Amino acid sequence: MLNQIKQKVTTLIEEKPQVLLAIDGRCAAGKTTLAQKLAEIFSCPVIHMDDFFLRPEQRTKERLETPGGNVDHERFLEEVMTPLRERKGFSYRPFDCHSQQFKEPVRISQGTLIIVEGSYSCHPSLWDHYDLRIFLDVTEEEQRKRILKRNGEVAAKIFQEKWIPMEEKYFEQFHIREKCDIIKEYY
Repeated sequence: MLNQIKQKVTTLIEEKPQVLLAIDGRCAAGKTTLAQKLAEIFSCPVIHMDDFFLRPEQRTKERLETPGGNVDHERFLEEVMTPLRERKGFSYRPFDCHSQQFKEPVRISQGTLIIVEGSYSCHPSLWDHYDLRIFLDVTEEEQRKRILKRNGEVAAKIFQEKWIPMEEKYFEQFHIREKCDIIKEYY
């Protein structure tokens, strides 16, 4: 799978001055791992959608019930997509879910390839900004094993009861998997 993606990205880089790549998909499907591998191959930055989860004051019942609504895609558009399309270097403020505060700004220089990884990266408000969209899938059984190993038993239960249903609602509502350019199960 990696070779197919490398080939597609290389072709796009030859055709365009800047390529924006989104890696969306299910929890524990390998989005961050794939993004890191591609970043090493192409020497490019990775922007994590986890840095754009809602701040506490944004987490209204209505917002959280909206498919894909638990990510601050408005701030992502303003702080990341607008400067990217204007081909400017920029910085964004990662929000840390654990401390519930913004961390130090991350500086991104313009480059030929920019990778955005994480669930909700293909939100309809962001969709048209990308040149290539990848969806990573994982079986329910493998997903459970990975989340348990990565996050522990207590957090795995929260993922099962809260985060995975929210993601599935988003995937289903917007047909994210079916619309992506490349769909892969990533092990």
